[in-house]
Amino acid sequence: MTPPESVAVLGVGMHPWGKEGRPFADYGVDAALAALDDAGVAWSDVQFVAGGETVRNGYPGYVAAATITQALGWNGARVASCYAACASGVTALDAARSRILAGLCDVALVVGADTTAKGFLAPVAGERWDDPDWLRFRLLGATNPTYFALWARRRVDLYGATVADFARVKVKNSKHGLHNPNARYRKEVTEAEVLASPMVADPLHLLEICATSDGAAAVVLTSMAYAKSHGVTSPVRVRAVSTVTPRFPNTVIEMPNFATDSAAALAPPELSFRDSIAAGAYEECGVGPDDLSLAEVYDLSTALELDWYENIGLCKQGEAERLLNDGDTTIGGRIPVNPSGGLACFGEAVPAQAIAQICEVTWQLRGQAQGRQVEGAKAGLTVNQGLFGHGSAVLLTT
Repeated sequence: MTPPESVAVLGVGMHPWGKEGRPFADYGVDAALAALDDAGVAWSDVQFVAGGETVRNGYPGYVAAATITQALGWNGARVASCYAACASGVTALDAARSRILAGLCDVALVVGADTTAKGFLAPVAGERWDDPDWLRFRLLGATNPTYFALWARRRVDLYGATVADFARVKVKNSKHGLHNPNARYRKEVTEAEVLASPMVADPLHLLEICATSDGAAAVVLTSMAYAKSHGVTSPVRVRAVSTVTPRFPNTVIEMPNFATDSAAALAPPELSFRDSIAAGAYEECGVGPDDLSLAEVYDLSTALELDWYENIGLCKQGEAERLLNDGDTTIGGRIPVNPSGGLACFGEAVPAQAIAQICEVTWQLRGQAQGRQVEGAKAGLTVNQGLFGHGSAVLLTT
C-alpha cells in the first residue's frame, strides 16, 4: 500500500465533559468555535462539516452535522453525519480527510457531541426482534458492564490478571486526569478506594467502569498546502486512519453478540478484530508501535485498557499487567497510555470520544498538555471500537 498524503490538524477544541443536561448542539458549537479559534480559521471558510451522530436525543441527533452547522450559522458547507457507535468520531474524521485528499475541499470541521440520559446506555425505544443490541437488553438484561466483566474474566482466566491489576489502571488514569481541565472526574484515588467501591459486575467495581457523560470535541482538518499558505509549516499531521471490520471467523466475543463464529471449517484470521484495528493504521503509514510516544485507548473498563496494550502492539499477549506494574504506561514511563485520563476520567459521550482522543494527542504532540505532558512526544495513536464491528484508530505525528 502506498502511504497517502498527510492532512494537517490545524485546530482542536473541546467542551468539558460533565452532566449539564444541555442540548448536544450547544456543546458541539462550543467545541467547534474553540477548534476554529485554535486553527485561526473563520467559520465562513469551512467547506465541509462531518458530524458524529448521537441517537439518544431525538431527530436532531440523527443529522448532527447539519444541526451543528445551522447552530453555527448556515454557510453553504457540504455536510455528512456519521454513525458508528463509539467509532462515530473517527468515521466522521475519515470522511473529512478523504474529501481533502480527493482535492474536493481544503478546510473541514469534524464535530462530535452528546447529551446522555442518566444510567446505562441502552438502545432507543421500540420493538426490534431482529436487533441483537435490543435483544440483549430485552431478553438477557445484559447492560454494557456485563460485557466489561466478561472481558475482565477472560483476562483473569487466560493471563492470571488480578483485581489489584485492574484497580491500578484506575489509579494511574486518575493521576493523569487530575490536571486535565476537560475531564469530568479530577480526583486521585487509591487502590484500596477502588476495591472498596461497590461491585457492579464481578470482578469490576464502580470506579473501574466508565460513566456516561455530556461533552463535545472538534477538529479542524486542512490540506497541507492550506496550512502552509496560512503560515503553519509544521502542523500535527494525520498519517493514517483505520476503520477496519472483523474477518470471519470472529472467535472472540464482541458486543452486542453472545456467540462467536465457529472455526470448525475455517481457521481464525491471523489477527483478531481488535488486533487488526491498530495494525491497519500501522500498515497504512509505515509507523509501528515502537515509534509511538503515547496512546489514547478505549478504556470502557480498567481491564479493557490492559487488553488494548496487547492489541496495539505495546507488548505480547499476557504481558499487559507487567507493563502497567512496571510503570511503563504512566506519564514518565516508556509509553504513556491515556495521559488525558481516558474514559475513566471523562466518561462516555459517544460521538465525541474518538475525536477527544485526537484532541489530546494533538495537544501532546504540540507540547501543550500542561500538567500531563509526555516529554518529546512525536507520534501518538488513538484507538477504540464501535458496536457491530466498527474499528477506529488514528495515527498522528509531528
